[in-house]
Amino acid sequence: QVWDKVKEEMQELEEAVASGNRDNMEDEMGDVLFSLVNFARFLQVDAENALERTNKKFMTRFMGMEEAARKQDKWLHDMNLEEMDALWNDMKKQNK
Repeated sequence: QVWDKVKEEMQELEEAVASGNRDNMEDEMGDVLFSLVNFARFLQVDAENALERTNKKFMTRFMGMEEAARKQDKWLHDMNLEEMDALWNDMKKQNK
């Protein structure tokens, strides 16, 4: 039932996005986040720790992308999305 609530809130967020109402989108995003934290609690997972781990993983991968770009004598802001995505996938393969 807890996962069903997450799916219900996601559906409501999709509807809010489709409506284009920013205030409604923000409300629904809050509901999605709240329901995900509740699901984490149900799974006995520390939601704050999980988010912290993901933030660190993102930062490590992003810094790896910057370094890889520099080795190619490029800057990320000069690369197109496809090139950046390739670097991101390389970082994922390296378990960064």
